Amino acid sequence: MMKKFSFALILYLLAAHFISAQKTTPTPPPADESDVLKISTTLIQVDVSVTDKDGNIVTDLKPEDFEVYENGKKQDITNFSFILVNKPVENKNPQTVKNNQIAKNNKDFIPIPPVRLKMEQVRRTYSLVVDDLGLNFASIFWVKESLRKFVNEQMQEGDLVAIIRTGSGIGAMQSFTSDKRQLLAAIDKIRWNSYGRSGISAFKPIESSLKQDLSGGTGTDPKGDADDKEFEREVEDFRNENFSVGTLGALNYIIRGMRELPGRKAIMLYSEGFKLSTGNRPNRVLDTMRVLADMANRSSVVIYTLDPRGLEVPGMANAGDDIKEIIGRNFDPANSDDERTERVADFRDSQQSLRYLAYETGGIPFVNQNNLSKGLQQAIDDHGSYYLLGYQPNEDTFDPKKNKFNKLEVKVTRPKLKVRYRSGFFGITDEKIQNVARTPQQKLMAAITSPFGATGINLNLYPIYQNDGKNGDIIQALVYINAKDLKFTEASNGKRKANFDLVAMTFGDNGMLADKYSKNYTIQADEKIYRSMIENGFVYTLPVPVKKSGAYQFRIALRDTISDKVGSASQFIEVPNIKKQMALSNVVLDNFTTDEWRKVKLGGDPNNSERNVLLDTTLRRFKRGTILRYDYVIYNPKQSRQIETRLRLIKDGKVIYEKNPTPLKTENRADLARLQAAGELTLAKNLEAGNYILQIIAEEGGGGKKFATQFVEFEIVE
Repeated sequence: MMKKFSFALILYLLAAHFISAQKTTPTPPPADESDVLKISTTLIQVDVSVTDKDGNIVTDLKPEDFEVYENGKKQDITNFSFILVNKPVENKNPQTVKNNQIAKNNKDFIPIPPVRLKMEQVRRTYSLVVDDLGLNFASIFWVKESLRKFVNEQMQEGDLVAIIRTGSGIGAMQSFTSDKRQLLAAIDKIRWNSYGRSGISAFKPIESSLKQDLSGGTGTDPKGDADDKEFEREVEDFRNENFSVGTLGALNYIIRGMRELPGRKAIMLYSEGFKLSTGNRPNRVLDTMRVLADMANRSSVVIYTLDPRGLEVPGMANAGDDIKEIIGRNFDPANSDDERTERVADFRDSQQSLRYLAYETGGIPFVNQNNLSKGLQQAIDDHGSYYLLGYQPNEDTFDPKKNKFNKLEVKVTRPKLKVRYRSGFFGITDEKIQNVARTPQQKLMAAITSPFGATGINLNLYPIYQNDGKNGDIIQALVYINAKDLKFTEASNGKRKANFDLVAMTFGDNGMLADKYSKNYTIQADEKIYRSMIENGFVYTLPVPVKKSGAYQFRIALRDTISDKVGSASQFIEVPNIKKQMALSNVVLDNFTTDEWRKVKLGGDPNNSERNVLLDTTLRRFKRGTILRYDYVIYNPKQSRQIETRLRLIKDGKVIYEKNPTPLKTENRADLARLQAAGELTLAKNLEAGNYILQIIAEEGGGGKKFATQFVEFEIVE
């Protein structure tokens, strides 16, 4: 008889903080890709989009068809290439998603888990930014509809996407993913911000002043009424200016995070724009936008702006306007004291800000049109191809006494073509900007907010959701640390010592920080244990209580205090509401050779000193010809006596193997609300090396009537 081995083993092992592990090979950092826009003393490089009169991308231009001017002086083009991003790809896993649920074409349809992208697999990078600090109540609906259409129909394989709210804080960069579940969860959390700069509708109603209301609208003191309204305008201008700067600050943060991503990136900004003046003077919004545009250009980020208000007529009266104030009064656009005139001016001003951001960064503004999805598709098509032009700067380019800002101009000699490009750059090189010293805390935060993580220290992360009925929901985070990447010194007692800072953060599906943990650790080991750690590495376990169900991004960063090297890792995890639905825990893995498995079946101890279940679960790298055992828990099955389980093995979005449904034996189970389940899979010797997904499916009543699914990614190595 095979010795009983279940999910309970992982709960026992999680009590250990440092576990020795088997030998592993560090994952090399992704290949460094060239920036699209370079600003250095040896090369200025800029991306250019060219379209014909119908808006179609022109793809057959040559270097002699372009002219580049810096501050009015023509430059010799030394670098030239045409980049095509929107390459046709086969959709290996077509899914239509609505209201956070994957539509089923039949009762047996169960979705295939998404494939997590590596940096070298990313073709297009989009940040869909919802300016909830500047969207009215009505606009929110249309923005969410546009975003859902993008996820369902416009998003392609190889797209790295984030849906970010400008009011979401530092959790924004955790949202970059190719996982539609995560994106839909973010869309569902978008709400109208009642504290933002926009109201219920596109225009603030024309109202009488408080003083007029108290006097019954008699207007006995015209000068006093005018002073009151002027004061109200100043307060409103101050409020709008602060919220506008808040939006631009969020964009600044997003662009900084996107800087490290490969290739040419795009921000699709859903916003109603910003007022560029306060009274008769420009406000600080315009200056902030200039700096923001320069940062976007240096980070190879193109900004496309979409105004969800659509086609509006601001000069007409609204339903919320005070008719007593405007009836009988002729609307005169030249009358600066007329509230409707101010409304028209403010509307045009806000759209000018959207045009400015787009034009300065090489994008397109989408305003005065009612189909947001069409505007988004136009931006996607435009972003899909571009020309890359380079020239060598002269000695005046980075001389602040001569040129603080260098204006670029690109012309195409072929007639009837429209060319768009970045407006220019401040006279400072990228090297000087990027070499600014950062504190240890800033390095950790940069690592934990990077979509791909830092690779100075090799980390592997695997969070496990569990519920034991006593402590409620909890995430047990398993963190593998490659000790070779740590700097060990000799302690006074003769032992080897390493010291590192550890930061863990949990972000909700709205990008807000849900929980944070940070601590400094010192580990000491004698020579024998030190040699074992260097050869094998170790696993650290971190329990994280969860206050409520939902989708979370779990991020962890580690900094060696001696070498100053930093590593980070992330994982998306869903915490189900097991009171309302059947759900599965995360999957625990255990790997055996054929000889080891034979001993296990004969009743041997599966947890011998040569193997470690925590390491297998955390690293998830297995050899062909071995046996992979998987353990999990089924929570809250409604029909515990009629549960069937099955398994899928998936590679590159395709099911390559599927086990037939197997009834789960529930006799003599003490806790029918938490059913432990297990199985094994032989990794055939003819399987290709590469990344795979193991998907577990539990069905109630058979026939796919109700099901829960969970998956785990792993790698088969030579």
